Amino acid sequence: MIFKKMPFLAALAALALGGCASTDRTYGAAPEVEVADLTSLPEPEVIEFYTLGPQEKVEIAVIGAESLSGTFLTDRNGNIDYPLLGVVAVGGLSPDEAARMIADGLRGRYLRDPQVRLIPAELPGSTISVGGQVNRPGTYEVPGKLTLLRAVNQAGGLGEYAKDDDVLIMRTVNGQSYIGLYNIGAIQRGNYADPAVYPNDVVMVGDSPGRRRIDRIIDTVAPVLSTTAIILNVLTR
Repeated sequence: MIFKKMPFLAALAALALGGCASTDRTYGAAPEVEVADLTSLPEPEVIEFYTLGPQEKVEIAVIGAESLSGTFLTDRNGNIDYPLLGVVAVGGLSPDEAARMIADGLRGRYLRDPQVRLIPAELPGSTISVGGQVNRPGTYEVPGKLTLLRAVNQAGGLGEYAKDDDVLIMRTVNGQSYIGLYNIGAIQRGNYADPAVYPNDVVMVGDSPGRRRIDRIIDTVAPVLSTTAIILNVLTR
């Protein structure tokens, strides 16, 4: 099996990843992972364009040729059955590319200079995925400009056991995958800039084993204690 190297970016944060001895906080140790010498995640050069897929309704308009205009449904392979041209493979093409393909097929044989427009009936919005220790993990639309803090807030904020110095942004740029590691607590305090999040990014908030251990200890010993129990802070690391 061939793995593409995935640079791991320790971005915008001075992180203490040692933790307690029983918790492995190392990163970038897998052979297919390369630690990149970067200070921020690269931005996508061009936001991914929408492409046509299977079982999708599209409106095709040919100016001056009503018989060639109408509503069409792509099949499971992304093809449409179009008048005069027969089966046209539009799956994986942008609406403009599909319109040019149809125009080229009509040009000369049927129309001198066909003007074709193709519009999907429903354009999906740009989305990101937010998971891990947030209150409402899931897929969310990107309403214009978005940052890491806004993305986490959109997902209901940090969960009860969130580890705020173990927050990842995963992004693919020009076919290369990157992972950025952030301290969202430091960002909230204004110690670091709030990084931008782009469509198709995946945000993952890490889990704090220490906090879970404290809860288990409290649940176990609290009923039998007659005095205040002090739990060392080292358990929360």
